[in-house]
Amino acid sequence: MPSRLRLALQKKGRLAQDSIALLERCGLQFHVKESALLTHVNNFPIDLLFVRDDDIPTLVFDGLCDGGIIGTNVLLEASLRFPDKKYQSILTLDNAHCRLVIAVPEGMNYKGPSSLEGKRIATSYPLLLTEYLKKQHVSAPTLILSGSVEVAPRMGMADAICDLVSSGQTLEENKLIPVETVLESQASLIRGEHAITPEQHDLFDMLARRISAVQHAAKRKYIAFHAPKSALKEICEQLPGVESPTVLPLPGDPDKVVVHVVSTEGVFWKTLETIQSLGASSILILPIEKILE
Repeated sequence: MPSRLRLALQKKGRLAQDSIALLERCGLQFHVKESALLTHVNNFPIDLLFVRDDDIPTLVFDGLCDGGIIGTNVLLEASLRFPDKKYQSILTLDNAHCRLVIAVPEGMNYKGPSSLEGKRIATSYPLLLTEYLKKQHVSAPTLILSGSVEVAPRMGMADAICDLVSSGQTLEENKLIPVETVLESQASLIRGEHAITPEQHDLFDMLARRISAVQHAAKRKYIAFHAPKSALKEICEQLPGVESPTVLPLPGDPDKVVVHVVSTEGVFWKTLETIQSLGASSILILPIEKILE
């Protein structure tokens, strides 16, 4: 049994970029060479395998990789294709968000899922689409395409499409309107069901802890400011999601204190202007890189 942990990652696209950035923020040191299939992590016994996104489930299901980072859309489509294959979902990564939607041409008189009855739908996710249509009690033939799904109605190949949408710009350019959401998708860290060494298990635990620390930090801000003692309570009440503040005396000014606090929610200009009007000054907002809880 190999001692190094092997993770499969998407080799191109937004998910690939997000995955690399996340692992680097988790302290993994590696250098990705252009067109490289395999990259070794320098400071941990971990190898990163860069492949097509739809190859990741097979590699993990069959034990050729110990785990991987993959979009929910690809993972669930593969799970429907190979129902006997098992895996463990370790945690969602809160990035690479997108939707699998059904979209129809702008001129179509769409009145709900029943309007899709008998319509040909082009998609790269036939099993997820079929499962959705079955739940809606709709019978519609599918046209399976591996790419450029959005051009199918314009070319007369299909009446509608089922495809991933992020910004919606591609749909707009092809005069398509999203009408139904089949699936909300984001990236997930998964591992296979095959046996691994205790050391590899510890590496998975380490990754999960570090990813959670990065995720917690991304949603919080570190705030420091000077405040009059008389208005301290009112000022802190204006800050969203504030945890217990650290209050220190301000040298040279007995009527003021220095406040250090972590906000668990976004801090907006209006909030800062409000606390400033209450007497807060020298307001400093800093991003938090990691939080271990």
